[in-house]
Amino acid sequence: MTSAPSQTLLSSLDNLPARAVLEGLARLHQAVFAADAEGRVVWMSEALARLQGADPVGDDGSPWTTGPSGQHGFADATQLDEIRCRFAREGRVHRAAADLIGCDGRAVPVEIDGVRIPSLEPGSSIFVGIVRPLAERETRDRELRETAAFLSGILESSPVPVLAVDARGFVSYANAAVEGLLGHAPADLIEKPVAMLASSTQELASAIVGTGLPDDHEVELRHADGSPRWATVATSELRLADGRRQGSVVMLHDQTHRRHSAEELRRKNAELELYVQNVTHDLRSPLVSLLGFSRLLRQEYAEGMDETARHFLDRIEKAGHTMEALINDLLELSRIGGAHDHKAYVNVSDVLTQLQAELKPRLEGQGVRLRLPSEPFVVLCDRTRLYQVFSNLVGNALDYMGPVDDPTITIDVFEDPDEHRIVVQDNGRGIEPSQRERIFDLFQTCGPRADGRRGTGIGLAIVKKIAQSQRGRVWVESRPGQGAAFHLTLPRR
Repeated sequence: MTSAPSQTLLSSLDNLPARAVLEGLARLHQAVFAADAEGRVVWMSEALARLQGADPVGDDGSPWTTGPSGQHGFADATQLDEIRCRFAREGRVHRAAADLIGCDGRAVPVEIDGVRIPSLEPGSSIFVGIVRPLAERETRDRELRETAAFLSGILESSPVPVLAVDARGFVSYANAAVEGLLGHAPADLIEKPVAMLASSTQELASAIVGTGLPDDHEVELRHADGSPRWATVATSELRLADGRRQGSVVMLHDQTHRRHSAEELRRKNAELELYVQNVTHDLRSPLVSLLGFSRLLRQEYAEGMDETARHFLDRIEKAGHTMEALINDLLELSRIGGAHDHKAYVNVSDVLTQLQAELKPRLEGQGVRLRLPSEPFVVLCDRTRLYQVFSNLVGNALDYMGPVDDPTITIDVFEDPDEHRIVVQDNGRGIEPSQRERIFDLFQTCGPRADGRRGTGIGLAIVKKIAQSQRGRVWVESRPGQGAAFHLTLPRR
């Protein structure tokens, strides 16, 4: 059972970074103390206090360095100073020997590993010691040897890095695959505190004890060359044949390559978005000129134009407006999933009321009824992206439903156990089975729109990318002549 550190921290430790590190260390290694620059032990975990039958160091900051005179601490008052001097030379301490005196005067041989955490004073740090009784290690080693002989052959052939960590958080076994992830030979890791392998002690503690982190959370580890590595951590209890708990088995699933690939993809996406923004800006300028001059031609020379000239001018303007819509859609497509997207709980009714007001002239012009959900729903999504989903799906229905008696578009929201499901359904001409997947691809359409123009083929691609960026999915259910129902899911958390 792990122990949380004492809540009575002195002012030198009373800062959030130091507190978080100490909490993580105490959860991993139980018996932990912190010493200030003068060598005074100003804090110890409750587990260490119980080990010597004492109370955790209080707010008076009483020195914890004497033993023979009747006060608990180290048997030799110079031991802690010697360990701290070695720590100052080497940067960290591994397996320094000392004798701990309990309140009953009994000496307990221990080993101390030292790490450093920052203090409130700029440029200064606090020595933190991780304590383990030698008797516990010897007992543990004997018991583990009986089990290790059988399991080592299996674990050594595993491609997954595996560590065995004892009840106090010290590495008791590492397989060969660990070296590929962390750069340490397995033998070099034995008896080291597992905390020394992590950049974030608190995160590693949460992962190993199985609290506070999702299964797919990536923990940052430290390679032997100092570079970062990332891995997801899976743990299970290590029990001996008689059922006694002997620590944990820790499996490290390397995510470094995937993380680097994701970072590279984000960089490429940022470059692509910048490229699209530059291109659309460059294309928009001549397009504005083209549409402007065509408008002037119509205003100034309309009376002198014959039917053929007016037809050509109509074609120019129609093509120009199509190009303008294409440029705008491409720009919006490149922005989806960027840093400006922010998930929040959004009232669906508010979004649909706004959309209905903006589409009112078009709905009335085509004689289409828009039926909205009868109950209010709140979904987790970026509000602008949710509006785009409804705008594109309803707009797609208006464009392609075709002539039908009592044309109706119905919007529903369903609450499934882990997600909300949005359905936008029409009673139009439907979609051929061969088109159901293709229509979500870029620049794909289902023929001419109701007004005779061809769409840009980007609207449903935008819907698909929004669904993916929100960790949802989209699909269509349809039969020719029986309308189409577009489904989109959004996780509820």
